[in-house]
Amino acid sequence: MSDVFVVRNQLGQYWGKKKRWVDGTKPRTVAHFKHEDEGLNQLVELSSKDIELRGEVAGVALDERGVPVVEPSEHLIPEEEELLTETASGGEDGGAGTADSAHDEMPPASDEDTPPSP
Repeated sequence: MSDVFVVRNQLGQYWGKKKRWVDGTKPRTVAHFKHEDEGLNQLVELSSKDIELRGEVAGVALDERGVPVVEPSEHLIPEEEELLTETASGGEDGGAGTADSAHDEMPPASDEDTPPSP
């Protein structure tokens, strides 16, 4: 018999304690439920928000520290710190680059404001 139950999606990722999908590389972050029906309720709630979700409730054992023993997903999720770093660096460079690109694509204002020569 399983010690606890976890919710796993079609990519092998697990529903986490912080209400987002985790890849299982840090098992402490995986949400686990004592009863299977709690996991099913969570899966139904997630499925109602995401119709593309193909999930399952899986029974897993707990290790000696009370952490679920899960197999990490092949589809890794970037760490939150990495996402923040990418967003910050992309925002600074991307913001300036986007503005310059948009300006380069538009014709110069002087061409539009100058009437044609007679």
